[in-house]
Amino acid sequence: MDNLHHYIVEKSTLLFEKVRQYRRHLHEYPELSYQEVETMNFVAEQLTKLGIPFTKDIGKTGVVAIIRGKQHSEQDACIALRADLDALPIVEENDVSYRSTREGIMHACGHDVHTAILLGTAELLFEIKDKLPTPIKLIFQPGEEKNPGGATLMIADGVLDNPAVKAIFALHVFPDLPVGMLGFKEGLYMASCDEIHLTINGKGGHGATPHRCIDPILIGATIVTQLQQIVSRKCDPSIPCVLSFGHFEALGATNVIPSTAKLKGTFRTMNEQWRKEALALIEHQIHHIANSQGATVDLEISKGYPYLENDPEVTRKWKELAEAHFGSESLVDLPIRLTSEDFSFYSHQVPACFFRIGVRNEEKGIVHGVHHPKFDIDEESMITGMQALALASLINV
Repeated sequence: MDNLHHYIVEKSTLLFEKVRQYRRHLHEYPELSYQEVETMNFVAEQLTKLGIPFTKDIGKTGVVAIIRGKQHSEQDACIALRADLDALPIVEENDVSYRSTREGIMHACGHDVHTAILLGTAELLFEIKDKLPTPIKLIFQPGEEKNPGGATLMIADGVLDNPAVKAIFALHVFPDLPVGMLGFKEGLYMASCDEIHLTINGKGGHGATPHRCIDPILIGATIVTQLQQIVSRKCDPSIPCVLSFGHFEALGATNVIPSTAKLKGTFRTMNEQWRKEALALIEHQIHHIANSQGATVDLEISKGYPYLENDPEVTRKWKELAEAHFGSESLVDLPIRLTSEDFSFYSHQVPACFFRIGVRNEEKGIVHGVHHPKFDIDEESMITGMQALALASLINV
């Protein structure tokens, strides 16, 4: 094992420049969810050069590859490593040589980093395939950022079968942590995520004669405030839960009450039974409030990702290897968070571990969070990422 650890350190360092170029290419040419055709072909091209067998067009625009040693049969269950491919509809504000060439599209969540790291890890592992305890499945997945979540498409296409996946790992950039650090959390970690879209159909008119109108703005405001009581008075306080509306559009004027108002919000929690109950309550309350004021509502609740739960045993084994490799001072315990990730779909099917790699470097001005137009990373973090995924491949599960 010591020899493997030494090899992982040495090889990941040698691969750094190559992986950095992968990342910069992907960053320059981002593609939105389920449109990652060029990204898919780029991944396929690199795997072909490495001699790693793969199949593409899985889950629409995904790639799945397998690394087997001479000691592995085609039936042997495997460990899976997953990276996501898609970018976000954000205008990049970074002044860097690898700035996005596609206006309005940016890798602001680090998926270019994840993909580059997995390609580097693939090369590292392929060279020691005859020493790996289990086969390794490489999953390059589309559509993490958009419902229904590319993980659902990959699972439907059999990504967890043939050979069966007995554990799955993924990393994610984390701007809160300095480069070189790793974060982990056993058990519940991230929330489910559902979207609420509604149009309130009222009756417009002059602002001086509200008695002749059915005011969709007032009704919308009532919906936003009263729905908070579902969280504060119906939810068990021990269950993490949040309901937020981030879009309220009503195109009237100072003296014009509009006929319609549009609202968009998100509901997140970490309990599936409460999730089901709450969404039913939200739907009932929205219609009840609108109807009581003489309005109607066009309502769509888009059910998104479930909560993400890291398998305690698998996460503990990964932590033990990481602690021995990086040192305990490089690992931190993470709190639960109500952001969401479609990796959660895998975690409900097989034992899973989703962990974080630090990418922050204040001296270089790399301090912005994900989904920010100035998000960037200290690229040295990709060495840590390759080593961390390689260690996951050595776990006996």
